[in-house]
Amino acid sequence: MKMRALLLTVALVGGFLWITNRNTGYLDRWMARTDMKPVSWSGPNSARGAGLSPDELNNIEIYKRARLATVHITSTVLRRTWFFEVVPNRDIGSGFIIDDQGHILTNSHVLLGGGRIQVTLENQERYEAKVLARDRRNDLGLIKITPRRKMPYLSFGDSDHIQVGQKVLAIGNPFGLEGTLTTGIVSSLGRTIKDEKGTELEGMIQTDAAINPGNSGGPLLDSGGNVIGINTAIYGPGGNIGIGFAMPIVRAKTMVDDYRAGRSLGRPRLGVSVVYVAGDLAQALELPAEGGLLIQDIAPGSAAAEAGLRPGRQLVAIGNEQLAIGGDLIMAIDGRPVDRQDAIPRALARKRPGDKVELTVFRSGRSVRVPVTLGEDPNDVL
Repeated sequence: MKMRALLLTVALVGGFLWITNRNTGYLDRWMARTDMKPVSWSGPNSARGAGLSPDELNNIEIYKRARLATVHITSTVLRRTWFFEVVPNRDIGSGFIIDDQGHILTNSHVLLGGGRIQVTLENQERYEAKVLARDRRNDLGLIKITPRRKMPYLSFGDSDHIQVGQKVLAIGNPFGLEGTLTTGIVSSLGRTIKDEKGTELEGMIQTDAAINPGNSGGPLLDSGGNVIGINTAIYGPGGNIGIGFAMPIVRAKTMVDDYRAGRSLGRPRLGVSVVYVAGDLAQALELPAEGGLLIQDIAPGSAAAEAGLRPGRQLVAIGNEQLAIGGDLIMAIDGRPVDRQDAIPRALARKRPGDKVELTVFRSGRSVRVPVTLGEDPNDVL
């Protein structure tokens, strides 16, 4: 019995020595399966991602091109204090170059009272600028520098066919931080807001791309790098809370075209106050379900008054609002159906004082066509 136990012990020890000395591959595989294989320290591992996404690459490409044509504008006006001291009043903003000759678009309010305007380029070159035109009604300004070389510039996009939800990029100098890029989407269209002086800015693009003081006048770009708006205002007096507004670029394009052609820079005016109604509300008012712009009031002596358009005659309460009913319902402008509140400023964006438009209105139970010769807004430009 003792001999048998001894032989068994010798066999076990011999087998273990044979396995450990001869079949190292098996042992390594066994240790790997049981996570026992030793490793040496070689520093932290670097994450190997899939690279930049197509959207990130798009942002980078647009920024590299657009920042070269985006400028920093400083306006200085000398003012007298209550003690008759002359002190400089400065404001900062943004702008963007629109041709290789140094023409620059910005907001009218960035230019203050038209005093000294200094433009700083991306490479820190500084130029004195001349104010060529201002459209206060649309808060637009056109200035020019005399560059020492051909300038990079941005192209106009199409602000008439943008859609809620599409990506936009804003470049400017918020709080003086030059060349800042923010991204977002078009949050809404056709907004009407009031500036600090109470002037209504109609048909504005609303965006959640961060816009702060100093962004005013900078470009709002689409995913192709084309300018579709000019960053103009933020909601509230402080910094960004995700609600900013840009003037559609079509308004600026009209101003630039008129300036270059030597035409009057006056803004066309129809002279009506309207509210958009459609669907159940329109039917409740015994109007066509497709709806339109219900005229509330007409300015005396305006183009609308001379064309014989009719305002509402009776006030009714609809929820918390009052509507004037019984007047004309504008259903189409130059044959295009009216489907939103800002249809009139959009239709007039490419018009000039003296141009004609044809309105299709619903009146006394039937549709009639009314030709209108546009007037000029007396509170528009310089």
